[in-house]
Amino acid sequence: MPLMTWSSKFSVGVIALDSQHTLLFGILNELHDAMMKGQAQAMTGPLLRKLADYTRTHFTAEEGMMATARYPGLNEHRVKHRGLMKQVEEYVGRFDRGEISLNIQLLNFLRDWLNNHILKEDHQYGPWLNEHGVH
Repeated sequence: MPLMTWSSKFSVGVIALDSQHTLLFGILNELHDAMMKGQAQAMTGPLLRKLADYTRTHFTAEEGMMATARYPGLNEHRVKHRGLMKQVEEYVGRFDRGEISLNIQLLNFLRDWLNNHILKEDHQYGPWLNEHGVH
């Protein structure tokens, strides 16, 4: 059973960003699957780095669309992105140093982070982007 399942409630109304969000769900579900199958030690490092790299790519794309549409909340959203990336990168670093392993608390943090960011933060920009030609 996946840790997160995409549904229309997560849609921000921008096809490219919804697609990127579903990919983030997929990476998180890969981490969850690895843990459930007892493969966490072998898979966590590469999957955490994949999640961090793709999140960075996604945030850049999202911010680019907001800039193009002159979204008034861009600077605040960018600050939230930087804070979230710092947290994810800290987890990657701690894992790389052997300080933490993949566990349910880490997965719950990542799930809650993705869930809350999309439903609270990202849903704010969707209508603005749509009104300014970004679909």
